[in-house]
Amino acid sequence: MLVLKALGVQAAQAVEWSSPRLICIAGDFSKFDAYAIKQMNRTIELIRYVRFGDDLLLLEQINAVVAPPIPEDYVPGPKPGPVKPTKYATVSDHLAKADAGVKALYEAVTDTLLGCGDDVQHKALQFYFAFKRIKNFACVEIKNTERKVVVYLKVDPATVALTEGFTRDVTNIGHFGTGDLEVTIRSLDDLEKAMQLMEQSYENA
Repeated sequence: MLVLKALGVQAAQAVEWSSPRLICIAGDFSKFDAYAIKQMNRTIELIRYVRFGDDLLLLEQINAVVAPPIPEDYVPGPKPGPVKPTKYATVSDHLAKADAGVKALYEAVTDTLLGCGDDVQHKALQFYFAFKRIKNFACVEIKNTERKVVVYLKVDPATVALTEGFTRDVTNIGHFGTGDLEVTIRSLDDLEKAMQLMEQSYENA
């Protein structure tokens, strides 16, 4: 509503509203703070900072509440009528329809991405699964027809020796999620080759 009032309808429609979040940064938080955000149906992250001298600052995420994503076709303001249901299958639909092999591959990819660090969060959006620290570092899609899992990473494709059928520069190619490097996972061998790229993307985030 603030964007709508301050900048107008056109600006509000240009913003991607599917997963807004509030980040609170302070020297410390009380138990009441952590309890209070659990009562709200909002994505709220509490980040504590600790200073070490004049040069170093530690940011530590101590709590997070994740709310269901707002539909991507959401526009703030009065609605003329009922919102039509999306006619496109979601990434969760694709996962539910996947065969055992694709599901196992997705679970292996998920375990690998979550294993990049203790601060990794996993969230299902409408068209992709997001893995993030403060920002997304991996976006995952399920491709049942081709029996593969596609991962978009925040790695500069120019720094990677691209392999046809495995890695691809999608800097100027439209796709869901974020990341300029597309990695196609069809087997556990592909996943093993992709691990270093996933870790690099995690560090870049």
